[in-house]
Amino acid sequence: MSGPVVALVAAAGAGWEAPLLAALSGRRDVVVLKRCVDVEDLLASATTGQAAVAVVGLDAVGLDAAALDRLRALRVAPVVVGPGPDDPAAERAQAHADRVGARRVLPQTDVEALVEAMAAEGRGTSSAPPPATPPTSAPSGSSTLAVPDETSGPLVPGGPDRRVHVVWGPAGAPGRTTLAVGLAASLAASGRRCVLVDADPQGGTVALQLGVVEEVSGLLAAARLDAAGRLEAEAGSLVRGVGAGWGVVTGLPRADRWAEVRVGVLERLLAALAAEADVVVDVGASLEDDPTAELAGRPPRQQLTLEALDAADAVVAVGTPDPVGLARLARGVAELREIGVRPEVAVLNRMRGSLAWSEREIVATLRGVLAGAGEALAIRIVPDDPTGVDRAQAAGAAIVDADGPAARAVRTLAAHLVGAPEPPASGGRLRRRTAGRGRRR
Repeated sequence: MSGPVVALVAAAGAGWEAPLLAALSGRRDVVVLKRCVDVEDLLASATTGQAAVAVVGLDAVGLDAAALDRLRALRVAPVVVGPGPDDPAAERAQAHADRVGARRVLPQTDVEALVEAMAAEGRGTSSAPPPATPPTSAPSGSSTLAVPDETSGPLVPGGPDRRVHVVWGPAGAPGRTTLAVGLAASLAASGRRCVLVDADPQGGTVALQLGVVEEVSGLLAAARLDAAGRLEAEAGSLVRGVGAGWGVVTGLPRADRWAEVRVGVLERLLAALAAEADVVVDVGASLEDDPTAELAGRPPRQQLTLEALDAADAVVAVGTPDPVGLARLARGVAELREIGVRPEVAVLNRMRGSLAWSEREIVATLRGVLAGAGEALAIRIVPDDPTGVDRAQAAGAAIVDADGPAARAVRTLAAHLVGAPEPPASGGRLRRRTAGRGRRR
């Protein structure tokens, strides 16, 4: 390009800003268009198309992988500034850089190198190393999925029958997570290798329900691997073994970290896992899209739920049999249809005799409403079993690990989803909840 490189700077008053501006004042090949107050201001300024490079502090509020991707999509090269190699915070800063997908972090102590990087990046002549790429093929005889093989019989090998099962339900706590955990455990008990993925954008509770103490979120780790180009090859390293033949990819530790999972990460994660195992996905309730998210340079909040539904081979819609729950479930199924998703089965969870209607009347009512909306899908009942559910959660186990009406119904539902014969009515044994972390195999 001809003329000087036009730059944006978002330093938020950091100590390196003044020396940088002083160094640039004597140069004609790099000019600063604007000093931005934060990352959002930086992204808004980048949309004008005037700048070629953006200098931003690694510790800037709002700097994440989506923001860096947005800059690159706008043809603005990001230059990320962080602590020097001798700084005590250097190791922590590098971990943060990996998480947000910063390909290179320049030390704030070397202003001359920073200016030269601005000029090179702005002209497209940077010698920065490219992001790591996965190997074209896995080593012969290896498996990318680290799920414990503790079943007495052989596990079903990966193949075209593998499916992604998404458990969705409307707002109101209909029991999505409890059902998802039970389905994953049931599939594993039948001899199928299975992985449960917690993809609830509101902050997952699968790890809590299973008693897994996990310092690192599996979902956020997947985002970091994807940024480095290693997700497909290393997806199995994200799975924590929790039982014979199955494991879990833990979810977001807090609801406010949803923006760190870029668009497409969950889709690629599910594809990698489904090549080796059945996958059960626990998602959030909301199906709302956010058309303004792209302008802010971030994924929509419900992107995880929408990506999972789009990747699903089978969707299980779960609701409760009370009047409010039935209305929410029927409305939710209609909303699924509006986004092109057709559930395979509707589950009425916590069916109990104290309801004003009989089980037959409740099922007939739901079937009539769904038929009127043009939906014909199987309806399954999971009886209310508070004692069994409480015992399972206290033990850090799945509901199917103990015999009871709910456990038998969930095992039957799992068999239906994979086209297997219905299992015999025999229960398992609850394991004692431990405070230890999940095993990585």
